[in-house]
Amino acid sequence: MNNQKQQKPTLSGQRFKTRKRDEKERFDPTQFQDCIIQSLTETGTDLEAVAKFLDASGAKLDYRRYAETLFDILVAGGMLAPGGTLADDMMRTHVCVFAAQEDLETMQAFAQVFNKLIRRYKYLEKGFEDEVKKLLLFLKGFSESERNKLAMLTGVLLANGTLNAYILNSLYNENLVTEGVSAAFAVKLFKSWINEKDINAVAASLRKVSMDNRLMELFPANKQSVEHFTKYFTEAGLKELSEYVRNQQTIGARKELQKELQEQMSRGDPFKDIILYVKEEMKRNNIPEPVVIGIVWSSVMSTVEWNKKEELVTEQAIKHLKQYSPLLAAFTTQGQSELTLLLKIQEYCYDNIHFMKAFQKIVVLFYKAEVLSEEPILKWYKDAHVAKGKSVFLEQMKKFVEWLKNAEESESEAEEGD
Repeated sequence: MNNQKQQKPTLSGQRFKTRKRDEKERFDPTQFQDCIIQSLTETGTDLEAVAKFLDASGAKLDYRRYAETLFDILVAGGMLAPGGTLADDMMRTHVCVFAAQEDLETMQAFAQVFNKLIRRYKYLEKGFEDEVKKLLLFLKGFSESERNKLAMLTGVLLANGTLNAYILNSLYNENLVTEGVSAAFAVKLFKSWINEKDINAVAASLRKVSMDNRLMELFPANKQSVEHFTKYFTEAGLKELSEYVRNQQTIGARKELQKELQEQMSRGDPFKDIILYVKEEMKRNNIPEPVVIGIVWSSVMSTVEWNKKEELVTEQAIKHLKQYSPLLAAFTTQGQSELTLLLKIQEYCYDNIHFMKAFQKIVVLFYKAEVLSEEPILKWYKDAHVAKGKSVFLEQMKKFVEWLKNAEESESEAEEGD
């Protein structure tokens, strides 16, 4: 028996054939385009039939590889050259967005075609978003009518969730903004978007992609003001969008005011300087006094590291608030401001458990310091309080309110006697 290991045969100089499936096909968008256009021409303008054709053709045609070409055809009728023009020598179809009627109903029907196609072939989602971003950059190359159709279609697709709002970043392109193309496009887009949903849904989508505070960038730098934005979009019939942007601007101004106020307090700036600054900001940003007193209260209460012991925190709070009473008094010149402050105190004492027993003492301090007056305190006690800690705080205030009522009655009798 031969125990020696037999040598394994070796192959040398042999050539392997590449399997047919591994051969890389030549990238040929023109052939793909011709195939799609020919079929669309045969299908005609019945968009239900178009959707069925696109659904069935995905199994035979390479949508994944030619996604850009496919979407170019469905939007513009053929492959787009850089800048957004159609090549003269290329085949084109009239079964596309740009050749359709310029009305919302037609664009809604086209949106359904895109929606069905992308639901059927999920891998087209990213390619479609890239396509729309590209189309927005090409806006100057399209006619006004084509831009309007694309804007309406984009609005509908944003509303039904086929597109994500971050595609709107393309509208901030400097050339589009400077020439007024972005703002005009945005009018048509937001009209169709709000028509499908409402301003709250639109706002939520914009917030998700941090675009809720960037809408003024649709205009050149020298026109980026709330006044200009409001005038432009209100005249275009989008009052709800104008109001939304105005509110956003106000919220931003309030946050900035609170931040600056806290910094001034931590530096120990004189109250007269702080009051002057706050009043200028109120005027500049049209912030009402009841809103400002809430900001001042929050700022005053956030400048201290509060004691965790209930028996000590009340004394600490009274000492601290007595110091800041002149600042608070400067912004309680209206009854509504005083009522707002009372509600802020109530909510703060409830939310911070160590302050539960401090509520009445704070109110009495502010009454003595002329931050609060009788009428708002009595109104708060009667029916203007909130539910938070209601029974505890009303019980604390009972004797003081009785004293206020008696004082009022005594004053009335004295006036009658005069």
